[in-house]
Amino acid sequence: MAILLPLPPKSGLGEFRIRDLNDEINKLLREKGHWEVRIKELGGPDYGKVGPKMLDHEGKEVPGNRGYKYFGAAKDLPGVRELFEKEPLPPPRKTRAELMKAIDFEYYGYLDEDDGVIVPLEQEYEKKLRAELVEKWKAEREARLARGEKEEEEEEEEINIYAVTEEESDEEGSQEKAGEDGQQKFIAHVPVPSQQEIEEALVRRKKMELLQKYASETLQAQSEEAKRLLGY
Repeated sequence: MAILLPLPPKSGLGEFRIRDLNDEINKLLREKGHWEVRIKELGGPDYGKVGPKMLDHEGKEVPGNRGYKYFGAAKDLPGVRELFEKEPLPPPRKTRAELMKAIDFEYYGYLDEDDGVIVPLEQEYEKKLRAELVEKWKAEREARLARGEKEEEEEEEEINIYAVTEEESDEEGSQEKAGEDGQQKFIAHVPVPSQQEIEEALVRRKKMELLQKYASETLQAQSEEAKRLLGY
């Protein structure tokens, strides 16, 4: 074992020879362990505790392969080096507070129309869909007339107060503003309160809470004073 153990990384031996020597070292280590157990059973010293630990320090055991160790150049054999490489730690999971920091108006879709890209695409798709529906209606109408069916009088459609024409949609749906660089900017009409409005609402709410608190205390004090004067 003393001859086989020092396997330098650059020993010049072939791969199969190094594997054979490493197997021989592990075989001798197992035999040595059996002799240590037998000596202890016969009342001799426990060499497992008091014996030298040099072999354990020089040998490296593969995780999950208990008992078998690799020594010297055997640790650099193909397929063995990868067994000792540690897997990278997974990235730490973000807490709920860290995830909430990334949530803003854009997350809820309030700023989707500000870049001026979606609105023109929606208008173009709307025109295309409207033209397809008109062509379909004309084709069905011509087919009915060709079959000799009389054209039914169309009922007067109810006025939809929520309908928005294309011109009104262009005027009210978005406004164009020229920025500092001369490019047009689109600002969507979304009822998003400003920071000042939020602060004013919080101040009004705080005033109402204080007013209710101190007003109730004043009324209670007046009631107690009246009871005391009346002798209750």
